Amino acid sequence: MIRSMTAYASAEAVTPAGVLTCELRTVNHRYLELSPRLPEDLRGLESSLRERIAMRLSRGKVDVTVRRGESRGESLQVEQAMVGRLAELAGELRGHFQDMRIEFTELLRFPGVLQHAQVDQDAQQAALLGVLDRALDALAATREREGAKLGQILHERLDSIERIVMDVRGWMPEIRVALRTRLETRLADLKQPADPGRLEQELVLQVTRSDVDEELDRLSTHITETRRVLGLKEPVGRRLDFLMQEFNREANTLGSKSVDARSTNAAVELKVLIEQMREQVQNIE
Repeated sequence: MIRSMTAYASAEAVTPAGVLTCELRTVNHRYLELSPRLPEDLRGLESSLRERIAMRLSRGKVDVTVRRGESRGESLQVEQAMVGRLAELAGELRGHFQDMRIEFTELLRFPGVLQHAQVDQDAQQAALLGVLDRALDALAATREREGAKLGQILHERLDSIERIVMDVRGWMPEIRVALRTRLETRLADLKQPADPGRLEQELVLQVTRSDVDEELDRLSTHITETRRVLGLKEPVGRRLDFLMQEFNREANTLGSKSVDARSTNAAVELKVLIEQMREQVQNIE
């Protein structure tokens, strides 16, 4: 299955410690490179986060941003004993300070009145990995949708390459005849009659130098293999990288052996199509 390396996804979860949000942004990269950004109190979970992502992704530069917003649950506690002691003290002092007023916000700032609830670290890790999994699921769906588009483009380019290969195969008998005719014409212009045996040897040499059957066969093999790889379920980006190199090698050889304008133009068209494929393959996981 073709998956793009460029995608974005996010997910959030409500936890006792606040709303946990995870954002994932990925772009193409030769290997898997992770750049996590977590709240300070979650840094201890970074290794678990890295392991979870590595289980799901094989290539790409991945920016992971985890944020925790305002709590929607009970994450703060009031120390009732401390409030009671302050109330007693206020009663004792009220006789001396008739106009004394106690503001609620000022009371909460008094040391020991407001306490943060203890957070269960196991529950915190479970919450983080849970929201990460949901973000990864959304990311995978986006990558697959984009990958389907890339796969369609690659199949179209393969069809075009296959047509060019068939055209060149069809031209080769005519090209060989034209090559023999040109050679005979050149020899006929010589003042000395050419040895028939020497003529035949020269013709065989020229035909051998310009023979591209092997290159055409290899191109056909690469087309078949690329189509097979595009149908695999595991990540295929590296295999496709290698195949693009092989395609390019055969196109270069085809161009260097060309003795006809049609095959030369065909080699140029092949290189254009292969370069277009290579650009798409660079973004495949």
